Amino acid sequence: MKRILPLLLAFALLAGCGGGTPAATPAAAQKTDSVVIAMGPTSEPEAGFDPAFGWGAGEHVHEPLIQSTLTVTNTDLTIGYDLATDVQVSDDGLTWTVTIRDDVSFTDGEPLTASDVAFTYNTVKAASSVNDFTMLDSAEAVDDTTVVFHMATPFSIWPYTMAIVGIVPEHAYDPATYGSNPIGSGRYILKQWDKGQQVILEANPDYYGEAPQMKQVTILFMEEDAAFLAVQAGQVDLAYTSATYSDQSPAGYSLAAYDSVDNRGFNLPVIEGTLTGDVLVRRAINMGIDRQEMIDNVLGGYGTAAYSVCDGLPWYSPDSQVDYDPEGAAALLDQAGWVMGADGVREKDGVKATLELLYPTSDSVRQALCADFANQLGELGISCTMEGVGWDTAYDRALTQPLIWGWGAHTPMELYNIYHTIGDTGTAQYSPYANAAVDAYMDQALACSDLEESYILWQKAQWDGATGVTQEGDIPWVWLVNVSHLYWVRDGLQVAQQKIHPHGHGWSVVNNVDQWSWG
Repeated sequence: MKRILPLLLAFALLAGCGGGTPAATPAAAQKTDSVVIAMGPTSEPEAGFDPAFGWGAGEHVHEPLIQSTLTVTNTDLTIGYDLATDVQVSDDGLTWTVTIRDDVSFTDGEPLTASDVAFTYNTVKAASSVNDFTMLDSAEAVDDTTVVFHMATPFSIWPYTMAIVGIVPEHAYDPATYGSNPIGSGRYILKQWDKGQQVILEANPDYYGEAPQMKQVTILFMEEDAAFLAVQAGQVDLAYTSATYSDQSPAGYSLAAYDSVDNRGFNLPVIEGTLTGDVLVRRAINMGIDRQEMIDNVLGGYGTAAYSVCDGLPWYSPDSQVDYDPEGAAALLDQAGWVMGADGVREKDGVKATLELLYPTSDSVRQALCADFANQLGELGISCTMEGVGWDTAYDRALTQPLIWGWGAHTPMELYNIYHTIGDTGTAQYSPYANAAVDAYMDQALACSDLEESYILWQKAQWDGATGVTQEGDIPWVWLVNVSHLYWVRDGLQVAQQKIHPHGHGWSVVNNVDQWSWG
C-alpha cells in the first residue's frame, strides 16, 4: 500500500449562503464575528444541502461547509486532510484505505464513524446526478475508524473527489428531508433557510477543529443589480459583481479581484474537410488571438490569459502557453493554402474561410468575447458570423461548430472530459477530436497509484514533446481568458487568502469564511 499523505491534519475551509431583502447591518466597526454576503440566485442549491443530490459538487465543486469531508484541497490545490488521518492506495489502484479521526460528532451528539462514511459514499453513488461515481464499486467500514473504498476501476485522483463529498449521518438520513434540515459535523450549522432569499449559518460549537472566527454567516441570493444596490445601501459586507460595475466607487467598499481557472474558450471541431479540420488553421487561430486585448476591452482588465483548461493547477503544462503572433498566424494560414483575397477574406480552392461562431444567449460576457474573437479572426482573414443559442441545442451544434464554453474545476478530470474519447464513438464528448496517445496518458494517469506522478502524466497528455493538445500538437480547443471573480468588500473585512477559484461565481469565495475577521 502506498501512503498518499504524511500523518498530519489539514482542516476543511468551509463556507455559507443566504438571500432576499437584506435588513440593515451594523457598521463594520461594530462587527466582530458575523458577516453578510450576497451571491447570485443560481448559487442556491435547488435540492438543499444534501451531498447525495449535489451539495458541494455544483458550480464545478466547492467545500460543503455544513458537513465534514475526508480530504480538502490546499491553497495550491494539492491534497490535505480533514476527517482523514491517513490515506493509502493499493499498487493496483483498486483499493483505497482511509483512517479517520475518532473525536468527531454530528451536531445531534452522535459520533461520526467509518460506517457513516461508507453509508455516505454508497448513497451518493446511487443517488448523485451531479458527480460521476462510476469508478467506485462500493465503500466498506472495516471498523469505527477505517473505511475501504473498493474501486471498479483505478482512479488516482480519488482524493479530489473525497474533498467535496460531505459526510452525512447514517442514523439520521432521510433523502426526503435531509436537504432542508441537514445534520453534519462541519464548521457551520444551518440555522435558517428562507428559500429563494437567504441562508443563515451559525458556527458549530462542538466543531473538532479550530473554532470559526465568524460565528454567523448570512448569505443573500440576489441578482447582480440588486446586490450592487445592497452594497450602496451598506446592507451587505461582501457581494459578487462583474466588470460592468467595476468602475463604480461605493462608499466604504473596495473591489477585490480573485484569480480563477474559470476559463472561456472555443472548441475547434476536428472534422476533415472543414476549416478547423486543418491543424495549421487551428494553430494559426490560437497564436493569432490577442488575449490581453480581450481582458482589457471585454473584462475591464479583470482576468488572465487562458492557454488551457487548467492554468495554474498542479497538473498544468507550461507548454500550453503560446505567444501572441499575428504575423506567424498569417504565415501558417498561407502555408495551409488559405490565401488572402482582395476583400480581406482568405480563400482556398475557391472556398472562403468562414466560421459561424455560437454563444449562449444567457451570457452577455460570452457574447462579447465571441464578438471580439470574431473581429480578431476577421483581421486574420477568417470571416465570422455569430449566433446565440440555448443550451438545449448548444451541445449538439458544438459537434460541428465552434461554441464559446466556460470550464474550470479543481480536478484533472476536466482535461479527461474535454479531450478523451468516449465509449465507442471514437471521439471526445463535447467536440470531435481523438488522439490515442493523449487517451493513453490520461488512462495511465488515472491508473497511477501515486498522485504526484499522475500530475506528470496529465501534463504529458497536454504535450509530451511530440504530440498532445497544445499549440505544437493538435490544439482542438483555443482558450481565451480566465475571468477574475469580483467582489465588493466592506472596509475592515479581512477575507482570508483565496484558492484559485473554479468555474462558477458563487460558493468558492466562502470556502474559508471561518477564517475571515474584522479589523
